[in-house]
Amino acid sequence: MDRLKLRAVLGNHPHVKAVKSGELRADLFELDFIEYTPTNTAFKPMVREQAFDVCEMAIVTYLMAKAHGKPLVLLPATMLGRFQHAYALYNPARGTLGPDDLEGKRVGIRSFTTTTGAWIRGILANDYGVNLDKIKWVTFEDPHVAEYVDTTERAPKDKKVLQMLLDGEVDAVLGETTDNPKLKSLFPDPATEAAKWYARRGVVPVNHLVVVTESLAKTRPEIVAAVYDLLKRNKEQMGPAATPDLLPFGIEANRKPLELIVDYAFQQALIPRRYTVEELFDATTRGLN
Repeated sequence: MDRLKLRAVLGNHPHVKAVKSGELRADLFELDFIEYTPTNTAFKPMVREQAFDVCEMAIVTYLMAKAHGKPLVLLPATMLGRFQHAYALYNPARGTLGPDDLEGKRVGIRSFTTTTGAWIRGILANDYGVNLDKIKWVTFEDPHVAEYVDTTERAPKDKKVLQMLLDGEVDAVLGETTDNPKLKSLFPDPATEAAKWYARRGVVPVNHLVVVTESLAKTRPEIVAAVYDLLKRNKEQMGPAATPDLLPFGIEANRKPLELIVDYAFQQALIPRRYTVEELFDATTRGLN
């Protein structure tokens, strides 16, 4: 019997290399990979057109897609997890700036709805007492979910976020890192801050997981479970997970990060209510561990 061919987009992560090369295969299906660089450029066609059967997706994009009834189903398979404190910058030539100095400032970010942005804003609001409404947000891209009404200031089309920071057109930037010696981290020692935050929260901030189309999930739930198993096998092939595990797989391993990002996304009015972790999955994916 011919194996089902699934159109798929996954980033070039070490933990999916064997799947993408075909070294690891499944009996029921074949993954036909389409390359998107950067991977986040695939999120918009997946949300708006369900352009692929299987797709890596930022968790906040998925939460917003769910809020607007998009026919997607989440798998508890983390493709990218990282501590976020290193992804906030300022220009010390214009004076010292710390995380609790942002009220009244102009802050650049690729899109207001990015997952890294939501994590860092959540940290600023909940750990540093920053009133996010008192920040002037300057953005460069539309949200992936077309229905979201973006009220931020849009940067001119020819502008780049880091150049605006260097030129003093914004005071800080979220969601970026750089080797430019003229720019500094907003958090004075990001690694130490991240370690303290993890000790307090016990959460690995997950950025990207995997979604499938609702039509695939409804018509071929066994395929969806097999996709998850294939990805999990590749991760396990990499050897024992680090501590903390930046790539949690399974509902329980992802429960705390999902609860926290739902909380942050609700606080920031990206979603209309707090979803339970169980609500984020369907009958098949809810049982995956």
